[in-house]
Amino acid sequence: MLHLFLKGGPVMWPLLVASIVSLTVVIERIFFVLIQKSNETPELRKKMLFAVESGQFQRAAAMGEGSKDSIVNILTNGLKHRELLTTTLMASASDELKKYSRGISILDTIITLAPLLGLLGTVTGMIRAFGLLGVQELETPSVITGGIAEALIATAFGLGIAIFSLVPFNWLNAYVDNVRHQMEKAGSVLEVLVAKTTNKTSLEKEQESETKQLYETSPRVQTSRSN
Repeated sequence: MLHLFLKGGPVMWPLLVASIVSLTVVIERIFFVLIQKSNETPELRKKMLFAVESGQFQRAAAMGEGSKDSIVNILTNGLKHRELLTTTLMASASDELKKYSRGISILDTIITLAPLLGLLGTVTGMIRAFGLLGVQELETPSVITGGIAEALIATAFGLGIAIFSLVPFNWLNAYVDNVRHQMEKAGSVLEVLVAKTTNKTSLEKEQESETKQLYETSPRVQTSRSN
């Protein structure tokens, strides 16, 4: 492997850096996803939403305090700022998604950059081969074949790095899309429950006020008061 690397020419060094960066990002992202999955608490999410449906906003917010679940954190922030619920949910979701998207742009860059570096190695290898051929004529045909080998090695390494980065890149994008969908769904459910509970509470207060007014204005009540 070392022989092939050295034979690939100077372009192999930036390709090596790209491969190390790609491998580092992939390993870090795998550990991040595993940690996030272990922090997920679907039961806590359901309990919080049930408490909201019951009108217990403060209790629901207290339940989410200190949780490492991203969706629970979004719901908690939304309950703490119910007067700006939609804006708070969007801002919290954006902050959480930044954590999930970290490193994806690096993989995207490497997927594009690695084949281009391989192509650059192809060009430099061919230039070197034909340059030496012009000097030594056809006495040493191994010169041109060596240059072609250099070109093919660089191209192969560049394509290999891009292929290696492409698979986790697509997997991470799919994972982020799934998390975004869960956040949007949880936020929408919270908005509906808060609106429903708030309207129900307001209606009950209005009915209670109307009942009290009717009771106070009834003739029997007025007569008893006069006596």
